[in-house]
Amino acid sequence: MYVIRKIIKKMIKIQNSILFLSSILLVVITSYLISFVENETFPTFFDGFWWVMTTVTTVGYGDYSPVTLSGRLIAIFLYIFGIGIIGVVIGKVVDGLAIFRRKKETGDIMYKEQAHYIIIGWSKKAAFAIKEMLETTNDIEIVIIDDLEKAPILAENIHYIRGNASETATLEKANIHKAQSVLVFADDMIEDDQLTDGKTLLIASAIESIAPEVHTIVEVMDEEHLKNFAYMNVDEFIISTETVSSLFVRSAFRKGISSVYNQLLRRTHGDDLFFIPATSKWKTYRDAFEELLDHGATLVADGDDLGINRKLDKPLPAHAQLYVICDKNTIKTIKDTIYN
Repeated sequence: MYVIRKIIKKMIKIQNSILFLSSILLVVITSYLISFVENETFPTFFDGFWWVMTTVTTVGYGDYSPVTLSGRLIAIFLYIFGIGIIGVVIGKVVDGLAIFRRKKETGDIMYKEQAHYIIIGWSKKAAFAIKEMLETTNDIEIVIIDDLEKAPILAENIHYIRGNASETATLEKANIHKAQSVLVFADDMIEDDQLTDGKTLLIASAIESIAPEVHTIVEVMDEEHLKNFAYMNVDEFIISTETVSSLFVRSAFRKGISSVYNQLLRRTHGDDLFFIPATSKWKTYRDAFEELLDHGATLVADGDDLGINRKLDKPLPAHAQLYVICDKNTIKTIKDTIYN
């Protein structure tokens, strides 16, 4: 037993590739040998393979067993060495899965997919953003970057990278070059807005320096700080405090207006704002406006231009980014009729 323990300890130290290859060769060779020396008991290679696998995995159904001296010697060899090798292999597989899960929980795995969405800075706002994204489309991949010890949330399509988002190594670990979009949330653990926006500025600067082609959305606490971002090519800004304060004031002067905002901001409540691709049959904004209106949707914007109703007879650009207000059933009907 001492010799066997020493052999197993030696096997544990062997490189995984060599160990797996040795295991495969062991199974294949012994399957061939047992079917060769005991052809009556094991008439096919698969019969031999079945017996070898039930032996080395200690299942032992007993439906096959060698009867000749040669066959039993092969069986003894499998009892001594085969079971030990396969046991080590199974142990390494289990350990590998445990290590992978631990690394995933601690954010120590490089993300290699593409067209994903990166969320920087974990907070309640980030959690709500993920919920909204998954309700919009549940087949997207999301990568969270933060310096928490463990992933705040993990799922099949939600991944975690631990590190400083202002460092190039962390951003590259999240494969930022292949990302669809990056959402940078302000750190709500910092009470000073100036310090908060300073940290956000540092992160945005790091993103734009290595991946300027990626669509970047940044949350800024104070509108006065926007001038500090002027030299960077950040695509969009969300003014956090201004947005909330404006909604409060508008609700105070016009009771019920907050429900209008809520409908446009939440996928699960009332009408929503949807993107509509332009079609070749729409020559003017009026063509698009009237056909969409016939289906129950109101055309309200082309990109950030809300003046559609003042230029209905102007030509519709081929690259127009049209947005309509309607409910989910209406947008589904539009996609099924206009675009099919």
